[in-house]
This record gives sequence, C-alpha cells and structure tokens, in this order.
Amino acid sequence: MVEQGLQVTFNPNGCFVENMKNQGKLIAKGKRNGRMFTLDVNMPEVNSMLFTRGKGAEDIGIWHKQVGHVNLQRLKLMEKQNLVRSLPKFGTKEVMSKVCEACQSGRQTRHPFPVQTTHVSLKPLEMIHSDVWTTKTESIEGCKYYVSSIDDHTRKVWVYFMKHKGEVFQHFLNFKAMVEKEKGVIIKCLRSDGGGEYFSNEFSEYLKEHGIQRKYSCS
Repeated sequence: MVEQGLQVTFNPNGCFVENMKNQGKLIAKGKRNGRMFTLDVNMPEVNSMLFTRGKGAEDIGIWHKQVGHVNLQRLKLMEKQNLVRSLPKFGTKEVMSKVCEACQSGRQTRHPFPVQTTHVSLKPLEMIHSDVWTTKTESIEGCKYYVSSIDDHTRKVWVYFMKHKGEVFQHFLNFKAMVEKEKGVIIKCLRSDGGGEYFSNEFSEYLKEHGIQRKYSCS
C-alpha cells in the first residue's frame, strides 16, 4: 500500500489508509480486534486502490502467490472465467519473470534410493542391536537415560532406564542372563554405535571371554 502512494496509520482506534495524492482522502479503514486489524473491504475505494495492480509478468508472480501458488494455466483460467474479483487481465503468452522458490522447494522430488540386500538373522539372539538414548525430562526416580536392546530376528525390544550411561554394562549382563535362559540360545553378536559406554575395558573383555562378536553402526 505504501508503494502505491498511500499512508497507513495504526492506533488504538483501528487502522486508516489515506491517499496522499488526493489531499489525504480516507479510502479504507479497519477495526482493531485484539492484536489484529480487520480491513473493511466494503468501502468502494478499497478494490480499486488496494487490490488492483498493473499488468505484466511481475504481477502474475504476485497473484500466483496470493491465490495459493496455482500454476499459470489455472491462474489465467480464473481470470478468463472471472472467478476472482479484481484479477487483472493476463496475456496468453505472459510468464513469470522469476521462478517461484516456494514451488521449487515444495514440489521437488528425488530419485529413489537403490534397493540393497539386507541381512536378517535366521534365529533369535544371533544379533542384538543396542543403543543409548537421552530424555529431556527425568523420570520420577531421576532417570534421564535408557538403553534399548533389539533382537534382529524377532524385532522384540527391551528397554532399561538409567541414571548414568555407565550403567549400560550392568544392564547388558542382566539382559543377557534373562534372555538366554528364556530363549534357550546364546547371544552371538552385539551391534552398537561408537558410544564410549560400549567400549570400556570391562565390557570389551567380557565380550571376548564369552565369544560375542562386536559390530558397529553409525552414531
């Protein structure tokens, strides 16, 4: 509105739009609703001064954004069928002078990821995936970490809550004793990321002693 030579004033009583080229004539006003101002579009000067723009490629881009980023063919059809009030007359060969960045970002696609063969364990406990997670809110007992153990074959998940990351090894011992007795088989491989809680000397020596293979994943 300012670029069209209008003066816009906001005060506790509402908003007022004046045409400075015509001795400050009031052409539009609005009421204050809370922290918003609602423009009265029923005033006759509003449509002609506020919504009618010139013609050209730049205006096509403006209207393209105002009506929800529709394509140019749909926009010209709306103008032809007079579906939008004050929509300017667009030429059949007019195009936008600039590419709409929002449309490019919102509608772009990517090539699919290549299909890769994935190894799935044939029996329970052949591989256990383990990871430590951090919570933003402590539990009632003061725990802000938890360690998860996932069986690669059955996808069953066990979760243990912790106050410190150093409790990972003890929880692994408890988990190993419980799950091996329950399934009747032994854990063959433990897969985790490079977190330090999995690489203590005590943890590493225990895995070697019991013949449990160690594998790594990304952090």
